[in-house]
Amino acid sequence: MTDGVGSVLAEASADARVCVVATRPATFERCREGFYPAPASYDRTDEPFEFMAFYRTAPVSAVTHVARVVERVDQHRSEPGPLSERDWTATIDPFVDTDAVVVFELGDLEALASPIENDLRGLRGAWYCTVGDLWGAATLSDLTADDDPS
Repeated sequence: MTDGVGSVLAEASADARVCVVATRPATFERCREGFYPAPASYDRTDEPFEFMAFYRTAPVSAVTHVARVVERVDQHRSEPGPLSERDWTATIDPFVDTDAVVVFELGDLEALASPIENDLRGLRGAWYCTVGDLWGAATLSDLTADDDPS
């Protein structure tokens, strides 16, 4: 069943792995531009997954979009790469003191037909699930029913 998901997930295997991440407006804007930066020290930079789903903290509190991960790029501050100095200032510096990131380059960012609503306390860090989990989820609890967030 693929009700509520976009075409990027409709053709995906139900067991394809998804990393669900919380994004503030500045980070989500970068996702719209085709990339998601993460400090290299974050576990998600080493985890295998094919898709990223985005929990937007504002203006909604829901998983609203998904994209295929097409590339992972290591970048250091002041070196050429996907992140500009403006991107570092807006998306990395407020959260961690680091000079190394992994930039997830994304395929088309696609809105879920039915956002996955926050019925818990929100999402912090990264959670992992499958495409099949996203297909059937209406709430964050649905994504964690069989597994604890990690």
